[in-house]
Amino acid sequence: MLDEIQEDDVAAIDRLRSLYADLRTELAKVIVGQDTVIEQLVICLMARGHALLMGVPGLAKTLLVSRLSETMSLKFSRIQFTPDLMPMDITGTEILQEGESGRRQFEFTEGPVFANIVLADEINRAPSKTQAAMLEAMQEHRVTVAGHSRSLPQPFFVLATQNPIEQEGTYPLPEAQLDRFMFLIGVDYPSREEELEIARTTTAEPAPMLNSLLNGDTVLEFQKLVRRIPVPNHLYQLAVDLVRRTRPESEEAPDWIKPLISWGAGPRAVQYLILGARARAALRGSYMVRHEDLAAIATPVLRHRMVKTFTAESEGITARSIIARLLEETTESSNREG
Repeated sequence: MLDEIQEDDVAAIDRLRSLYADLRTELAKVIVGQDTVIEQLVICLMARGHALLMGVPGLAKTLLVSRLSETMSLKFSRIQFTPDLMPMDITGTEILQEGESGRRQFEFTEGPVFANIVLADEINRAPSKTQAAMLEAMQEHRVTVAGHSRSLPQPFFVLATQNPIEQEGTYPLPEAQLDRFMFLIGVDYPSREEELEIARTTTAEPAPMLNSLLNGDTVLEFQKLVRRIPVPNHLYQLAVDLVRRTRPESEEAPDWIKPLISWGAGPRAVQYLILGARARAALRGSYMVRHEDLAAIATPVLRHRMVKTFTAESEGITARSIIARLLEETTESSNREG
């Protein structure tokens, strides 16, 4: 399959794989474990997507995001979402200033969204009007203030966190905004060995500064490279079949899923399955997308795009288990047809 990819792209993939290995080494200086989370974050960045991190407090989500931006020489901004946060607190506002000539005029002051990596901390604490402003920034890569649209710096990457155990004073994210996130990344508790390492390393000397490995222009180049990674036709078919089987009203949905899912994934899920698989293949030094690349990112792409029924909730059936079964059955069906 090397004849399907340009020679320059082969060299660029090798470079990306090497830089990714160096990036993981740098992050390991301050982050213990969380290898899967790191990989999924970088996949989102290289695929021009956004990520929603779900995990209880104290799992170093904010630290991970800030240190990731440090290794990439990208402008980092953190927005702490609260119930009284207004759209202008995110996008910026026009302020009346007195110029050198003595005339007063409005000048635009940029908000914290004007950064390369934006951490939206506890995004579900903000009211819907503020979430709508964030939605425009995520989808259009621009904001509108006082009737004027202003482009955001590139690359632009939103990482939002959400606390799954505290619901008081929160505004659940609407499905339309959840769908804008490429991945829903679950951040779990560390293993016993990792927790011992955390105790040893974080209670001694201050955390070291990390080396900068990438800049904005390089990230943009790699984002273009990812979209040129070849995808075999049968994996396009697999991605479409997998997403269509999540829709309970579809004739292609298996009978067992219909009592468990009230709403399935839309076409954006297919796009993100392919883009995510391409990015994962490139990070691992592969010159084409393989089945394992698609399988590895199926859960973070689909888990927040399926609405479970009361039956599934009451029986404790997780989205992860539903996706795993769907992937297994869809793969078997695809192999039989092939």
